[in-house]
Amino acid sequence: MEITVVGAGIIGLTTALTLEQEGHSVRIVAAATGAQTTSAIAGAIWFPYRVGPPAKVALWAALTRAWLQRLSGDPEAGIDLLTGYEITQESEYDHPPPWWAANIEVSRAAAPVSMDLVAWKFSAPRVEPARFLPWLAARVRAPVERRAVFDLAAEPGDFVINCTGLGSRELAPDDLIYPLLGQIVITDPGTVDRSITVTDHRNPEAIFYMIPRRDELVLGGSTLPWPPGALPEIDRDVTRRILDQARSLGLAVGNVRTERVGLRPYRLEVRLEREGRIIHNYGHGGAGFTLARGCAEEVARLVTRM
Repeated sequence: MEITVVGAGIIGLTTALTLEQEGHSVRIVAAATGAQTTSAIAGAIWFPYRVGPPAKVALWAALTRAWLQRLSGDPEAGIDLLTGYEITQESEYDHPPPWWAANIEVSRAAAPVSMDLVAWKFSAPRVEPARFLPWLAARVRAPVERRAVFDLAAEPGDFVINCTGLGSRELAPDDLIYPLLGQIVITDPGTVDRSITVTDHRNPEAIFYMIPRRDELVLGGSTLPWPPGALPEIDRDVTRRILDQARSLGLAVGNVRTERVGLRPYRLEVRLEREGRIIHNYGHGGAGFTLARGCAEEVARLVTRM
């Protein structure tokens, strides 16, 4: 098959690679690549966050997790296996595992912070986008053609795969996808245990996560509806709140290096479906790195069902 993939973030690159591995001839068209993509500023820890539908997401996430675990054997890929802790309400401690853990092993554990908290414990691949995106792009045979796409149907090929994230709001068109602003703080490692990652979503209005990388920490976060088309803006009050939360959890983070903001391509449910010769693969919210391979494999199955 001759296939055009539109988009070169984590979803587009993974889809292109998967289709090539299935024997298809692929070309990639994208308005942005590398550091200019939304994927480049993602926290990029494996965790299904703000994404649906639950049953499909749990399967796609498990497939992607297994893929990332395999790739972690290559030190150049920028993937490390951490121990994840999702802090939960103590009243939920005796409940069954959360929906996102339907296809992986999780256990109940004390949270590895100073407060008397409980958590779900699991193995979590962590990706460093600055390493992994170039690594991934180098393994895709197709070069990226840098240009904007305004009409999916006008692109050549037996199939056109739409992996444009927020761009699908106009390109699909689909007003069910809209931006959610995420803000992170990058700090020195301090004395934090870099073998673990901690997530605390008990208060959805003040979410917190700590994701260690090889030489820095990523602290988040926020998830705010944002006007479509508006540029994201850093809120210093959010930065202060994130740092206060880190301290309250007993995480001895280092000095602040920088702050970053980005717009998650949020949709109540991922749109992964075929529409004639166009296959849509967008709306992954804050879980692009968590779902990329599982969704790409489903795209490959849709391509074979001509």
